[in-house]
Amino acid sequence: MKSTLIGRAAALRHVGVGLAGWAASAAWAVNDLPGGPAVNQLGFAPPVTRIAEEQHWLLWMLLIICTVIFVAVFGVMFYSIWKHRKSLGAKPASFHESVTVEIAWTVVPFVIVILMALPATKVLVAQKDTTNADLTIKATGYQWKWGYDYLNGEGEGIGFLSTLDASQRALSSAGTPEGDNYLLKVDHPLVVPVGKKVRIITTANDVIHSWMVPAFGVKQDAIPGFVRDTWFKAEQTGDFYGQCAELCGKEHAYMPIHVKVLSQADYSAWVADEKKKMAAAADDPNKVWTMADLMARGEKVYAANCAACHQANGKGGGAIKALDGSPIVQGPVAEQMHVVLEGRNNGAMPSWKQLSDTELAAVVTFTKNHWSNKTGQLVQPSEFKAAREGKFPAGEGKSAAAGQAATGAAS
Repeated sequence: MKSTLIGRAAALRHVGVGLAGWAASAAWAVNDLPGGPAVNQLGFAPPVTRIAEEQHWLLWMLLIICTVIFVAVFGVMFYSIWKHRKSLGAKPASFHESVTVEIAWTVVPFVIVILMALPATKVLVAQKDTTNADLTIKATGYQWKWGYDYLNGEGEGIGFLSTLDASQRALSSAGTPEGDNYLLKVDHPLVVPVGKKVRIITTANDVIHSWMVPAFGVKQDAIPGFVRDTWFKAEQTGDFYGQCAELCGKEHAYMPIHVKVLSQADYSAWVADEKKKMAAAADDPNKVWTMADLMARGEKVYAANCAACHQANGKGGGAIKALDGSPIVQGPVAEQMHVVLEGRNNGAMPSWKQLSDTELAAVVTFTKNHWSNKTGQLVQPSEFKAAREGKFPAGEGKSAAAGQAATGAAS
């Protein structure tokens, strides 16, 4: 009796878990995301470039040819087995090689392969033709974000990091997915003009990443120490989404790609606005900062770049070392400067030299004087400017009092 009751309780528990899962999935129901994934999607994303259209055509052409071959070959085989089975008294034929058959089953497959290879080769060659681009952008993979630098064309000189939006990470941490663009929203999308050939140069700072936007028919690996390229020409405006398609570590799912395609007029306006922002935000590496200003700036830099691994409370987790109470953070300034500029443990701690001198000085000052780390050490941007040239400070770094005195003297 007792075992029966236990069995029924277990069954009810399984039913309850199933109903809870169904209710949760219903609560998290989403709609198709234009330019991104669709609900219950089976095929490719709707194409917005000529290359993507050709890829779709190739897929169906090859699928139809392979299906016809499969049905024909296995149809003949199964018919022969059924029609000439032993129970009907069929006798096996006795014959030697047929030159005609040998030639036929060599020539026919050869012709089929050629007919399949010609259009596929044409598309493959077109995919690799990155010449005569209107715009060239370098996409650099970092753990775990994308860096974009506009190298040629309208917008030359613009550069920024594209990171998963903080609100998306909060939703993921809370286990409450929300919105059609869940884990696809970024703080700074890549912006390009419609109808222009955009060359994407890919590389990586730490491990292998892969830049992929399905609607463009583009997927190109980003490999440390190598430069590879691909291209696309979007034929309609809108927002299009992709993701890193190479397993690149624990935050692999948190480095999406968002490409915003604008009209030429809107793109030109965006370029002008970005250049104004860059000019206004440009930091003078020789400026002397106060402790309060560096701490405020450093908190933002830490939240955007470091908190994903070391956590907001600085405690780390697993293989990620804690910054709160860390001997390196509480030790000489030069040691921590080496770590953030060069990385550690074969990329487990990545290099952050892509950040500006001011951002690096701010985040190092922040970690040295936050949580239980009350070192009083203050690092100025000029020290990081010198460190990039191999001139690291010999002492323990300036104290807050010394920094305040220097600020007063400078003013």
